Amino acid sequence: MGAEKKWLLTLFSATFLSLLLLLLSSISAFSSPKPFPSIVQHGSHYPPAFAYYIWGGRGDRGRILRLLLAVYHPRNRYLLHLSADESEDERRRLASAIKAVPAIRAFGNVDVVGKPDRITYMGSSNIATTLRAAAILLKVDSGWDWFVTLSAMDYPLITQDDLSHVFSSVRRDLNFIDHTSDLGWKELHRVQPIVVDPGLYLARRSQIFHATEKRKTPDAFKIFTGSPWVILSRSFLEFCILGWDNLPRTMLMYFTNVMLSQEGYFHSVICNSPEFKNTTVNSDLRYMIWDTPPKMEPHFLNISDYDQMVQGGAAFARQFQKDDPVLDVVDEKILKRGRSRAAPGAWCSGWKSWWMDPCSQWGDANILKPGPQAKKFEESITNLLDDWTAQSNQCQ
Repeated sequence: MGAEKKWLLTLFSATFLSLLLLLLSSISAFSSPKPFPSIVQHGSHYPPAFAYYIWGGRGDRGRILRLLLAVYHPRNRYLLHLSADESEDERRRLASAIKAVPAIRAFGNVDVVGKPDRITYMGSSNIATTLRAAAILLKVDSGWDWFVTLSAMDYPLITQDDLSHVFSSVRRDLNFIDHTSDLGWKELHRVQPIVVDPGLYLARRSQIFHATEKRKTPDAFKIFTGSPWVILSRSFLEFCILGWDNLPRTMLMYFTNVMLSQEGYFHSVICNSPEFKNTTVNSDLRYMIWDTPPKMEPHFLNISDYDQMVQGGAAFARQFQKDDPVLDVVDEKILKRGRSRAAPGAWCSGWKSWWMDPCSQWGDANILKPGPQAKKFEESITNLLDDWTAQSNQCQ
């Protein structure tokens, strides 16, 4: 009888260990990332891809990482820039956090600027860094279609599947840029004053300073102004960077001494170019709330703005305080994104649970699955394109 009990105990122990090993191997199989990324296809027969330039300053490492995960997709390209007033240690920590994400490590489509630029608020160093980012993204990736600028204070209101799905029906030479030639008070207070940005030539941080005299408004070209947040086509950025026409360089030299030049440079280049002036859709696709008359920056959005914000049909919103609770609501209800995880899309093939990231495994990165928010965004794009086709001259 004792031998029989001993035999049963041995059998039970062996069975238990076998089941335990099988369970552990199953969990490992489900949670381990796919060793090789699927082939990302680009071109007119595939969904469009976006090149994101995301920047921030001192203390923005966590915000940039959160924003990256909220807009991440294997088809896109990303360049992250922590400005020169942040420490090298923070840049290394950002790079390490990015490498810890299995999909980003596998697809290799995220880079961090290693030699950062110094950015002066209201100065032309903003344009210099944006042009540098565009040049880098043009060089490292030949597949993207649109260039998107975001700051650490921005956040998406749609998924990347939503964005690519809606933009699949948009001409890929169109540029989404809020612009006007009605300068109003800006002509006297922004265009005519001469300013110098010390961030272009001083190692330490400083503010712009003003010359004692003003200059006349140009008559060799027309000044346009608008939102600094843009979604620009690859073809237009190649025009700005490669410069087969001298217009982009002429404009750059002029706007070097213009206050808040990021609100006028791209707008003036595109609207003074015969080749591109009718490719402008007059919107930045952002949701913002401004004072009347507007102040330097829009309101900080919070939970009280959520309903109106998601009904607005915009792709992005700004600006938000760090880790504002409304961002958690956007993550939960729109992006379906877990904490410290990429926003899932059709490319994610893993199980979704509290212990497993669905995007730690992936399938075909070229398929899309738009969500409910895509409908509102599609309506906004349709209305904008209807207005675009109704006007013979887009730059007025």
